[in-house]
Formats: sequence, structure tokens, C-alpha cells
Amino acid sequence: MSLSPNTTDLIARARADLRMGVPVVLSGAQDVLVLAAETLSAGRLADFRALGGTPWLVVTSWRAQTLKARAYDCDLARIALPSDAPLSWVQAVADPADDLNTPMKGPLVTAREGDAMGARAAIHLMKEARLLPAAVVLTLSDGAAFAAAHQLTIAPQSVVLETEAAPLSPVISARVPLEVSEAGRLHIFRPDDGSEEHYAIEIGQPDRSVPALTRLHSACFTGDLLGSLKCDCGPQLRGALAQMGAEGAGVLLYLNQEGRGIGLTNKMRAYSLQDQGFDTVEANHRLGFEDDERDFRIGANILKKMGFSSVRLLTNNPAKVAMMEQSGIAVAERVPLKVGENRHNAAYLDTKAKKSGHIL
Repeated sequence: MSLSPNTTDLIARARADLRMGVPVVLSGAQDVLVLAAETLSAGRLADFRALGGTPWLVVTSWRAQTLKARAYDCDLARIALPSDAPLSWVQAVADPADDLNTPMKGPLVTAREGDAMGARAAIHLMKEARLLPAAVVLTLSDGAAFAAAHQLTIAPQSVVLETEAAPLSPVISARVPLEVSEAGRLHIFRPDDGSEEHYAIEIGQPDRSVPALTRLHSACFTGDLLGSLKCDCGPQLRGALAQMGAEGAGVLLYLNQEGRGIGLTNKMRAYSLQDQGFDTVEANHRLGFEDDERDFRIGANILKKMGFSSVRLLTNNPAKVAMMEQSGIAVAERVPLKVGENRHNAAYLDTKAKKSGHIL
């Protein structure tokens, strides 16, 4: 028996380290030392440079497009870090908050050759840590020795880049009487990779032998709790529960994938960019994210754990239907959920329809 952490444990530890501004080592064909641009300090940047070699500031191709930097690695760009660039320069390249006031940051020199797997794994970790997808990266000759000497977390690049959804384990369930139905039950599911828990709200006793009325709902702190008018999330949440209560049975999956999977902090960054005139998709791209970073397989896995194999899916998003089908959950019917439009979110809903394929 070994009490040592496995690779899943090490990746979870790496995410936490990066959020605190602590570097991590990612091992592979070329070992790399990684720091999150968002939590980088002037002292650690100086220490990074003192190691010698060529440090790179890695950003996604979306961010590179805004910066007019060539993304030779297709999905990302490795930007050479100037020897005299201060911390403020790194942060300005990583964060689009002040792009309109200071648009000129170049000329930016990007890498054309060499192994980009470590940089790719670094970006992947930043997204999982809900940080800006930008990292300072330096190649190491012996990552294991460096990590041991400096007591740093080391994790394999190949495992970081694995795309399988983490296995989920049921933790507990309990009866919770709700306004829409006194026959409510809340189930808690915990991913094995140490990421955020997800919830299933079961209304009544849905028959597992027939398609269950189901909603995959991504957490929205501003809409669900504060009643924000910038989105339709709160009305969709309450509308779905009300419909399940009226039918007497259903399952609402509440997935902790705030802001289409980028986290609340980055969602607020996107909101700030929207105030500058960008739509919701453009804001995500300027930050360096995809249109949608959510993993709907999590919902399918929860349904399987609960014994469901087919659903009537409450959604306006065809991508959810497709992912359910691909993940082994049959969608017998897509049930529209068109609620919550107002003068504050009309443009947002229009963008979702035109750019994200929502049926509105």
C-alpha cells in the first residue's frame, strides 16, 4: 500500500498551486516549469528569469488573434518574453481588460518550432484552475530534479491533457421539500479529480423505464441567486423546476460550470468586455476561451449513476442534445425552455441564437 499521491492527486495539487502563484513542473518529452500569468508576482518573475533559458508567455490562439500574434502552434502561441518586460507587460498581454486603452503591445515574436505539448498542458491547467488561459513557461533539462530541489508539484503533461471526464462518486442524498414539489431530493456527486461537486435535484420518483423530463443547468451565481437580467439562467432554472413539479417528476442537474465553464471571475471579466461593446462570444475569445468550455458529459455520467438511460431534455441548445446522445443517453424529445427575455439580455440571446446555435 502506498500513501503517495497518484497522478490525479498531483494534477489537483497543481491547480491549487497555480491559483496561489506557486510554480509547477509538467513532465514530458520536454519538461517545463509553469507559472500562471494571472497570479504571477514581480519577485517570481525575476526568479524565473534568473534560471536562464528562454521563457515564453503562452496564450491561446483566440487571445493571439486579438494581439495580432502568429499562432504557429495552431491552438496557442508561445510569445517570447522580452528580457526587460515588467510584470505589467505580462499582465497586459494576458488580460484584455485594458486592450482598448493600450492596444499596442508588440512587436510580439512567437515560436515556430519546438515541442508545444508542455505549453498546451499549461493552458489546459489554467482553464481547469479557472484562471486566465495564459502561462509563463520555461523548458527544464531535468524537471524531476528541479521539482524535488524546490519542493514543487510535478505532473505528467500527457495526463493533464487527457480529455476523459473525471469519474463521479455519489456522496449523499437527502429529502428537500421544494416550493414546486414537496417530493424533492438532492443528490451530491463528487469528481475523483478534486474539482467542484455537482448536484442532481430529483422531483418525485421518475420512472427509470421511460424518458425522464431532465434539465442540464449550469450554475449561474448572478442569474440563479441574484436575479441578474443580463442572462436567462434564473428564469430557466425556476421554469424547469416548475414544469417538473407540474408533471410530478423530473431531474434537474445543477452542474458547477459557471460562465459556460470559465468560472465566475472570468465571467465577470467577460461582462466587463461586454460593457466595452463586445458580444458574449467575442468577450470569451478576447479572454482566450472558446465559445463554450463546458463538459456536458458530466451530466450524462450523473444520469447513468442514477439509473437513467433516456430523457426528455429541457433545453434550447442542440449541443446538449448531441452530447447526451454521444455519451449514451438517448434523447427522446427536446423540450423548449424559452423564458426570461428582457431588454437587458435581448442582444445576449440574439448572439446565442446566431453564433452558438441555440433555438430561440
